[in-house]
Amino acid sequence: MSVSFMGFNEGVLTFEAVSGVAAGKPVMISGSGKVQAVSSGVFCGICLNVREGFAAVQLSGYVKVPFSGSLSVGYQKIGADSSGKVKADATNGREYLVVDVDAAAGTVGIIL
Repeated sequence: MSVSFMGFNEGVLTFEAVSGVAAGKPVMISGSGKVQAVSSGVFCGICLNVREGFAAVQLSGYVKVPFSGSLSVGYQKIGADSSGKVKADATNGREYLVVDVDAAAGTVGIIL
């Protein structure tokens, strides 16, 4: 038997998409009602979809995303890296709960 965290407390908002926003990548607020891709550091959420200049951004709940470096389960500071993945970032990151790590697939499940 396996468990699933999908659907937990999902909160999604629509923003105007600017500069490099792509599905599955971390984003940050870039202006009033706008998001942009993050090159490093803190992110506000994960882009789920981009269409006609607008991005659906998940701001809360469980999300599975690609990661770089080394992450483990539990609370830890996480930030974005320059390739659009998340990584451990004790200096510039924000604390999230990591609930699953799949090193073979290169994905991590976090609660935003």
